[in-house]
Amino acid sequence: MKSLIKKRVWSVIITAMMIVVIGGMTFFSNGQAAMTKDFTLDRDAMTKYILATVRAARTIYSQSVLRKVKASGMKTSENWVKEDHAVMLPAQYVKALGYEIQGYELSLVGTYPLYKSNQAKTPMEKEMLTRLASGKEKMLTFQDGTQFKGMSADFAISQGCADCHNQHPKTTKRDWKKDDFMGAIIIRMRG
Repeated sequence: MKSLIKKRVWSVIITAMMIVVIGGMTFFSNGQAAMTKDFTLDRDAMTKYILATVRAARTIYSQSVLRKVKASGMKTSENWVKEDHAVMLPAQYVKALGYEIQGYELSLVGTYPLYKSNQAKTPMEKEMLTRLASGKEKMLTFQDGTQFKGMSADFAISQGCADCHNQHPKTTKRDWKKDDFMGAIIIRMRG
């Protein structure tokens, strides 16, 4: 029964992701920057496309899929694989999407990360995270050493996201609220 429920949930997730990808493909095929011969513009447009697609997929997962999951009596859990009637957290979903993209590293970088793996890896990443935190920009692309990177501002899109972080045993911040800037979705590519 457990595997049947998880298969149904993943079927919904895959369907949602396909809707986002098809919509994103329409945007990408119409973008002039994607059609240019200048590699820098192509890479920039591609990075922004991937970030926008991942952000949209995670939003659908967080707001639509998880609502249905909870209504069915299931829950989100960090240890979802081992627990009956549990599915992955939105942050784990982003990282799972990253496993599907070959040649890139897709992850999260936080202002108060729960895990070391979600800390900014370079001074430039810290600087870009600070720029995003200012609220003036929502997405940035930049060269960082031998890597080309993109960051998309990441917010607590529901009070549930904020509450989960507030209650996590590894948290260093316990006053998150809905809509707070939490960090960024980041993509790292070889230059």
